[in-house]
Amino acid sequence: MSSDWSRTEGLDYLRDKVKEIKTAMLTTYSEEHGFSSRPMGTADIDGDGNIWFFTNEYSPKVSEISMENTVSLTYSDVENHTYLSIVGEAKVEDDKAKMKELWNPFVQAFFPEGLDDPKLTLLKVIPNDAEYWDSSSSRMVVLFNMLKARLTGKQYDEGKHGKVDLN
Repeated sequence: MSSDWSRTEGLDYLRDKVKEIKTAMLTTYSEEHGFSSRPMGTADIDGDGNIWFFTNEYSPKVSEISMENTVSLTYSDVENHTYLSIVGEAKVEDDKAKMKELWNPFVQAFFPEGLDDPKLTLLKVIPNDAEYWDSSSSRMVVLFNMLKARLTGKQYDEGKHGKVDLN
């Protein structure tokens, strides 16, 4: 995404990539433990770019977010050479209507009591900053371009890289 994209185009790109990759590494911070990362299945990314996850209200990440709510999300699609890094503000939301809207069978595996599970809550990440790397080339094209760079002595062109305008 280049600087000539509008905010809407940037959000569309972000939304498409998050929906394709689906799983993020969520990194939180606490003074006691430092940085902690864990994989999270994305439930949705809405029209405003907010990213939603189901979580356990009593998990360490929720406790960490209550003390420091700046988080990092990293999405990685190695096969398609697409990577996203998102920094945002996390909020815990106990919105039953939103939970019902986002519920899917995958979530049931983690919360067998379903929507009535007393531990079930939502984590909403409001992105402040996003950066991407996207080669969108097949593995063979990437390997060919790496070999070409090595043989010609020129730097490898990694593809598109930029920041997503979220303001």
